[in-house]
Amino acid sequence: MTEQLRPQSARPQEAPAEPPRFDYRRPVLRARAPLRISFAGGGTDVAPFPQREGGAVLSATISSYCYSTLRPRSDGRITVQSLDYGTSIGFGVDDDVELNGHLDLPKAAIARIREIDGALPVTGFDLFLHTNAPPGSGLGSSSAVMVSVIGLVAQHCGLDLTPYEVAELAYRLEREDLGIPGGSQDQYAAAFGGFNFIEFLKDQVVVNPLRVRDATVHELEHNMLLAFTGRTRVSDHIIEDQVSRYETGNADALEGLRAQKELAEQMKIALVRGEVDTIGRLLGQAWSEKRKMSSRITTPLIDTAIARSLELGALGGKVTGAGGGGHLIFVCEFERRHVVAEELIRLGLTVSEFTFSKEGVVTWRAQG
Repeated sequence: MTEQLRPQSARPQEAPAEPPRFDYRRPVLRARAPLRISFAGGGTDVAPFPQREGGAVLSATISSYCYSTLRPRSDGRITVQSLDYGTSIGFGVDDDVELNGHLDLPKAAIARIREIDGALPVTGFDLFLHTNAPPGSGLGSSSAVMVSVIGLVAQHCGLDLTPYEVAELAYRLEREDLGIPGGSQDQYAAAFGGFNFIEFLKDQVVVNPLRVRDATVHELEHNMLLAFTGRTRVSDHIIEDQVSRYETGNADALEGLRAQKELAEQMKIALVRGEVDTIGRLLGQAWSEKRKMSSRITTPLIDTAIARSLELGALGGKVTGAGGGGHLIFVCEFERRHVVAEELIRLGLTVSEFTFSKEGVVTWRAQG
């Protein structure tokens, strides 16, 4: 695998996507990668904390996904169409890829995969993308897009990548090639799926799948709520602020990050023991510690939503993701969950129930 993308061309290579010219001799490929919720440990996967102190995150994937479809073409062209953004691009299979802020996630994946040793020549295709949640929603959707595209294009090119290889490649593309701030939990969650205790060490990531009893999973689904604030945090620079505070030795940031790591361990134990009430209480502690990591993590709406939920029967609640908006998760007393939901709706949040997903990224062949 090469370390850099091909040099950017001086001439523009992108154009609106051309009408499809399908190669009906080759099968259509599809993929999906799950979104995730983070129970505790978020932020400890963001450099330089894991390299210096080691990080740990407890997360689980849910039954919301990034979907992608690849239809081979016969004319040596590649098109990418995002159904979420209502936009598309097109370029030749041998063209240099320009990373200019326009559908860069799939472009970077295509450019890197076609340079991996052993990859079959790219013969052209149409790529269609759709995600159940927008970027910045706190559910790891951007990384799920990257993981889904990598899985799909790798299969198209005859590569059999392991979940670790998919996640590592996704991380390098997002954080190094594209310079998008963030950690590495989302890529590994989307690649592996299920309930995972993920350790971030100095020079490696270790994914520990957890054997959670079905009864515990059902009880969590029965008692939890997912609430969208209606606001994403793409431009809030929360992660940069958190990193800056850690590197300058801010006492609150240090305390918050170290506590997140410990709470991820405690919550892992509660999860495998099936102690749902304990998980709820620890979720609340995780939120208290997370707020110390950056002043930008919370907002008046988030503070009000969590405070009112606790008053009405939630055992604990927190932002899932970097903060500043996105989604909140709550563990409630089931008999009070509907009351909590009604209050969140009254405050202007969009509330939904959800189920957990056991699978990570999957690809399959489909009829044309």
